[in-house]
Order: sequence, then structure tokens, then C-alpha cells
Amino acid sequence: MASYQGNQINPKRFHKSQLKFYAVLIPLAIIMGLPIVYIINHAFKPIDELFAFPPRFFVEKPTWQNFRNLFESTSLGATPMSRYLFNSIVVSLVVVVLTIIVATMAGYVLSKKQFKMKKALTEINTIALMFVATAVAIPRYIVIDQTGLINSFWVHVLPALAMPVGLFLIKQFIDQIPDQMLEAAVMDGANDFQIYWRVILPMIKPAIATVAILAFQATWNNVETSDLFINNESLRTFAFYMSTLASDQGNAVAGQGISAAASLIMFIPNLIIFIFMQKQVMDTMAHSGIK
Repeated sequence: MASYQGNQINPKRFHKSQLKFYAVLIPLAIIMGLPIVYIINHAFKPIDELFAFPPRFFVEKPTWQNFRNLFESTSLGATPMSRYLFNSIVVSLVVVVLTIIVATMAGYVLSKKQFKMKKALTEINTIALMFVATAVAIPRYIVIDQTGLINSFWVHVLPALAMPVGLFLIKQFIDQIPDQMLEAAVMDGANDFQIYWRVILPMIKPAIATVAILAFQATWNNVETSDLFINNESLRTFAFYMSTLASDQGNAVAGQGISAAASLIMFIPNLIIFIFMQKQVMDTMAHSGIK
């Protein structure tokens, strides 16, 4: 019992009993890390290695030429690359903040409040988890068109706030908070907003971090919105711009190097945000944030 760690995920000291876990987890970690290694190596491959057969996993003669070609091509367009990057940063930040607000407030209400249609709304959100974006592409376009969001900044933001997986995750986390704790807060004179702000939010930080990562990744990598709903070039995002670089090149072969470099640039923010927030994600998956 002296070595009992409670709900802590990472033990403080190494113990030989952990060897069996390392024997399984280390090979899995290596396999799952291979795509990251490949993306990094692929961006630095010269043209002859990009089209080598059989394909090479590791770069043999790394070069910065792909990145030089990328930045040279970005200076040729009428709209500067900085405009696309600014749009992506602003859209991503706005979506992340609003998604957290919507998901946490709705999750609190669906978890701890009693009202008519509560069960039906919860079931609707659960059913929505089964639908991929492609399956609802036509209804989505009709709704966006009817609401007048076509070719506006808010078409990047408002549809992204409907995030069923985020609401589901937040609700499941809030379900673990004892009702007695909320009742004690009410007896101390706290209103609903004070309970939400001072009790709920501090106890679901791991879930909030996970939802923030999911919302950021979905928004940062979103090409569909700029492609289908935006005609004004100055409102399009960095992901759309990067996706068009290879096709805009007169030489499709040279465009592959630019595409490889662009893929790495798009991937780096996702990697950085996950590295800094991975502990919160692990706490969420293990449901260890509630004591």
C-alpha cells in the first residue's frame, strides 16, 4: 500500500512492475510516431527523393529548397500570405474560445439541470456524433445559405460551434461532479453563473483543454469552408491557401516539394499545442480530473 498513487497517472518513481507496460507501450509509441517522422523528413527531400521508387522513409540529402520555393511562390499572388495566416489565427482563436463557452455552459445545463426535453436534446447530440461532415454537406450548405453567412467572416465561426463530441465530453465530465457540492454552493448563496464559474470550470480543466485541442485542429486544418462558402480571397484561410499551392504551380513535379513543405508548416501548430496540453488530455481520458 506504500506505493499506492491514487488517481495519479504518472508514478513518481520507476518500478520493475512497469516493465510489462513499457514492453507494449514503447513499440506502439514508435509506430504512432512514424507519421510525424515521415512528415518532417518528407518536407526536406529534394525532388529526386520525393519521386524515388521504392519510396524512402528517411531523407538522405536534406535541403531547404522546398521551403525556398514555397516562400517564393507566396510572393507572386495578389493577396499576401500574411493575410491568410492572419485569418486562420483569428478564426482559430475565436472558434476555440466560443466553443469552450458553448460546450461548458450547455454541458452544465444538460448534466445538472432538470427541464423538459433534456433527455431528447442529449440523445440528439449523441446521434449527431454518428454523422461525418460529408453526410450532411448539402443540408449544411442550405442552412448556411439561408442564414446569409455565405462569403462572410462568420461562416468560419458559427457552424464550427456545433461540436457534438465537445459537448458530449464536457457533459460526461460534469456528470462526475457530486450534486452535494453544487447544493453546498447554493446554500452559500451562489447563483447559477457563480457555480458555473467558480465550481464547474475549475474542476473540468482537463476536459476543456481537450475540447480546445479538438476545436483548434478542426479549425486550423479546415479547407472546406474557404473552398465552398467564400468567394472573397481576403477572407480565406491559411489552410486553403496551402492546399492550392501545389495545384497553382505550372510544373506539377515542382509543386510536390512545395506541398510537402506546406504540409509540415500546417502540422507544426497542431504538434506544439498537443505537446503542451497532452497531460490535460491524458487526465480527461482517464477521468482523473474529478477528485
